[in-house]
Amino acid sequence: MTIEAFADTIIPGEKRSPDDRAIAGAATGGGAVTSGAIDLLEQPGGGLAPALDALAVSLNDHASEYAQKRDLVLDDDVPPFVALSFADRTELVQLLTAPEHPERQMWVSLALFSNMAFDSAAHLGTLDALAAGHPGLLSIGYFRPDTDGVWRFPQFSYGRQLADIHPNTTTTGSPA
Repeated sequence: MTIEAFADTIIPGEKRSPDDRAIAGAATGGGAVTSGAIDLLEQPGGGLAPALDALAVSLNDHASEYAQKRDLVLDDDVPPFVALSFADRTELVQLLTAPEHPERQMWVSLALFSNMAFDSAAHLGTLDALAAGHPGLLSIGYFRPDTDGVWRFPQFSYGRQLADIHPNTTTTGSPA
């Protein structure tokens, strides 16, 4: 729940249900959590999976300290970071990722994975992510392939053709 709340602070989304405490509901549509941030973080290839429990403990320790310094009373029914308001979560994350913070590297890494889940669906195949309605890819305007599964773009992304197609390119778009 704590790591979900962190990911939601990086790219906010709407609550999954009215009693959702991890997602603050600071934005409409899906954010990092519904884009699969936890799934991505738990994959062994990223290197953070073994550290997630320790990161959650550390983040909650920072949240308790943050709340104490500001005389905030936190709800004991959820972890301290989750109990913070979205504005306080955001301020704490800004402090933890500041250039002068000694733990900056690990918090920036956690934030980068939250971003990757949203803007590239790095833990999913692109076709599968789009078929499932991945909120990040759809919100950044990622085009779906044509019905035959091939991506074609009727208009050039820069508004003009940048180069001629190589004469040895096959009809499938592969170089010969």
